[in-house]
Amino acid sequence: MLNYERVKHWPIEEVTQSYSKRDSILYALGLGVGGDPMDPVQLRFTFEKDLQAVPTLAAAIAWPKPWMTNPDTGVDYLKLVHGEQDTQWFRPMPAEARVTSRTRVNRICDKGAGKGAIVELLRDIIDADSGERIAQTRQVSFLRGDGGYTAQGGVSDEPPQSLPAVPERAPDFEFELLSPPQAALIYRLSGDSNPLHADPEVAARAGFHQPILHGLATYGMAAFAAVCRCADGDASRLKRLAARFTSPVYPGETLRFQFWSGADGRVQLRARVEARDVTVLNNGVIELT
Repeated sequence: MLNYERVKHWPIEEVTQSYSKRDSILYALGLGVGGDPMDPVQLRFTFEKDLQAVPTLAAAIAWPKPWMTNPDTGVDYLKLVHGEQDTQWFRPMPAEARVTSRTRVNRICDKGAGKGAIVELLRDIIDADSGERIAQTRQVSFLRGDGGYTAQGGVSDEPPQSLPAVPERAPDFEFELLSPPQAALIYRLSGDSNPLHADPEVAARAGFHQPILHGLATYGMAAFAAVCRCADGDASRLKRLAARFTSPVYPGETLRFQFWSGADGRVQLRARVEARDVTVLNNGVIELT
């Protein structure tokens, strides 16, 4: 059973990683960017000339080892599901840098026996040379097998604030992006080597007819769509992107990103795979400069 005190105060390792322009390009290619090699906007992310990083690279680098697999946490790791991702940028994501990540458990919430629990992680991405914070990522994980842990005397924190539902009216504008059939095989070279995304046998045991795309790859596709459709291709204008994962994506599928402009200047987001009539990202929030 989940051990609140141990998980809340787990000494998560600090990670320092250097990445190059080549890594930024490889990350973008894993998102399907570059599908049109004549598109000047796509070339800004996939060619060294005037290169800019897809901002959600911040959510893909300098990850600590998967510490919740440690039996001392009491977490049923096999039933962990990535629920939401939320990144804020305090400066443009550099195309190459040496960064340090510092991760902490911000909250743990018990939803009740049979209903699961929630763990929220905050991870600061810091320029290792200047000490300046580049971004902060917030990851919400749903622990399907750990609900009801407070019955043994554990503590439950307040749940995180819910992301807003998208409007019921038609979207104000849309953007389509193809995930190439080999997308997961490319994306995993950016650091997430989970065989679920590459090995058909592992995917079949998990109940999928083929390997699925990484959730953070879908999230990165959303960032690229937002930069193209909402920021005129200027990645430095993206200041926040939050979204809820609602269904897996299969490499080779086309995603339709739908956007709603808000009176407060924010843009709301949803992503669908129309071929399967399924929403894969929902409750999205975009903030721009």
